[in-house]
Amino acid sequence: MGVKSIWLTYDLGIKGDYPSLYAWLDNHDAKEAGNNTAFLQYEFDGEDKDFFDNLTNDLKSFITFKSGDRIYVIAARSDEGTKKIGGRFIIGNRKANPWKGYGQKVDNVIDGDE
Repeated sequence: MGVKSIWLTYDLGIKGDYPSLYAWLDNHDAKEAGNNTAFLQYEFDGEDKDFFDNLTNDLKSFITFKSGDRIYVIAARSDEGTKKIGGRFIIGNRKANPWKGYGQKVDNVIDGDE
């Protein structure tokens, strides 16, 4: 049996199964951690390598997901004996950055012959 401290971010759209997600979070004593973000201690069977699969299966058994739903999880992980923080989408995929083009980047390209 393993236990991990995790941050779970969720985007289920307008008609998502929020009642089931909220029940799952409440059952796991999750704490609110910002808009669409929860923090919790998640207990799972198996080793660290089984964590994401266990969590994904647990959520899918409790919540009805539809196309476009997304859940991203951030957790401590063990890589060759070192502790690192890592995250990944366990439901859905990454979208294009909505902030793309807002920043000011320095262009170091020199035009012309110098």
